[in-house]
Order: sequence, then structure tokens, then C-alpha cells
Amino acid sequence: MDSQKFLRRYSIGKRYFRGICLGKANLSGAKLPLVNLNQADLSGADLSGAKLNGADLRQANLSGVDLTNADLRSANLTDVNLIGADLTGARLGRTNLNRADLRGANLTNADLIGAALNEVEMSGADLTGANINAAELNEASSHIGVSRKWVTWAGSR
Repeated sequence: MDSQKFLRRYSIGKRYFRGICLGKANLSGAKLPLVNLNQADLSGADLSGAKLNGADLRQANLSGVDLTNADLRSANLTDVNLIGADLTGARLGRTNLNRADLRGANLTNADLIGAALNEVEMSGADLTGANINAAELNEASSHIGVSRKWVTWAGSR
């Protein structure tokens, strides 16, 4: 489905798009709160500035996605692939990122207050300036610890 058709369907009230393929779609600035994109393929898509608060993105492929300044507060990103994604300045407060693959992701200045980051893979991730206050990191240390030298924590709060 192309991005315009997807946005039209969302605008008339459809919220369930499980398994949809929107790879490389331009959804910059889209307002998509509470959308269900469970198991969707959004690899390489532009979601910069998008409003995805409360969205269901479980098991989605978000590799190489641009989520700069996106609002993902309270979204469910369990088991999501965010390899090489750009989450600079993203709002991820209270987001469930359990078992997410964040290898090589850019989380510079991201807001991760209260986010669940249990069992995440973060080798090569950049968390410079990220706010991780009250974030859950249970069991993540074994994953982070293995490749801690590849995680940039400079300026993390």
C-alpha cells in the first residue's frame, strides 16, 4: 500500500494495519496516535516529526527509519527492529522497548524517561545527551555489557 492510501484510510478511522508494507514511505509529520502497525515493514521510512504516541509497533521492522523528533510516548515497540534508526530528539517516555534491537541506532538527545528497555541490544548505539531517568534496564546489562565499549553514553542523564 502506498503512503497516501494508508494516510487516507487512517483519516477515515481505520487504525489496524498489521503487517502492512510501507518501506521507504514518506510519513514525515504524520499524526498517527494509537495506530496498530504490529509486524509492519517500515524499513527506511521517513517518520521524522511523526506523532505515534500510544501506537502498537510490536515486531515491526523499523531498520534505517528516520524518527528524528518523533513522538512515541507510551507506544509499544516490543521486539522491534530499530537497527541503524535515527531517533535523535525522539520522545520515548514510557515507551515499551523490551527486547528491541537498537544496534547502531542514534538516540542522541532522546527522551527515554520511564521507558522499558529490558533485554535490549544496543551495541553501537549513541545515547549522547539522552535522558534515561527512571528507565527500566533489567537484564539489559548482560546485552549492553557484552558490547559496552560500542555504546556511547556521553552526556546521558
